[in-house]
Amino acid sequence: MPKPRKLIIAGNWKMHKTASEGRELTQDIIKELKDFTAADLILCPPYTGLAAVGEELDGVSNIALGAQNLHHLPEGAYTGDISGAMLRDLFCRYVIIGHSERRMYHGETNLLIHDKIKAAVEYKLKPIVCIGEKLEERESGATDAVLEMQLRESLTGLTTEQIQDVTLAYEPVWAIGTGKTATPEIAQEAHAHIRAILVDIFDDAMAAKLRIQYGGSVKPGNAAELLNLPDVDGALVGGASLDAESFAGIAKNACA
Repeated sequence: MPKPRKLIIAGNWKMHKTASEGRELTQDIIKELKDFTAADLILCPPYTGLAAVGEELDGVSNIALGAQNLHHLPEGAYTGDISGAMLRDLFCRYVIIGHSERRMYHGETNLLIHDKIKAAVEYKLKPIVCIGEKLEERESGATDAVLEMQLRESLTGLTTEQIQDVTLAYEPVWAIGTGKTATPEIAQEAHAHIRAILVDIFDDAMAAKLRIQYGGSVKPGNAAELLNLPDVDGALVGGASLDAESFAGIAKNACA
């Protein structure tokens, strides 16, 4: 039985690839996935690579350009930051918000993430909002409470119009870049819990509509098992997105 929500697979390149390297990687990814339509595909290079990657994606209808972050204000004296208008001017369609590395290294809070979601939507950017628990939180049994707090503080107060193009990305922090992956049972349990919270914040229809990705050491070998779970609607891919064959393998295996 086909899923009610189309899969969404995004590659988060983090602080990897110069503009020229990103251009070459994008060319290779296009060769691998030029006719692939079974999932929505997004590439999220560093800021310095957005223009180059965007040029390669120009005219490629099945792969969208995304950014890794944005500032919540439209302009101002914020050295090193990038606004939603700047991203739209480079033809970005998606933006990652609240990645655990932003939370950890830059002190981003749920309330700031809330404001960034609103800023993204204002500029017609589709937010990919990251949530997830740390290892000590999982081991202490606090996973459900952490996810609920992140969701409520980030999403409560958003209108139906503001939330409808949001994708959530469940990324257990202990599985990001570690080689550890949540078991299918852990992933499905967390995604189902997230969807139940969405019912309470919004309603059944919105909870059923919103896509929830899994992120955390996703590879071609485990993509099918994870992405075919009932409440897992795609993947936010880190290291494996830096290789065209690997990224394509995740997409193709998940949709086989």
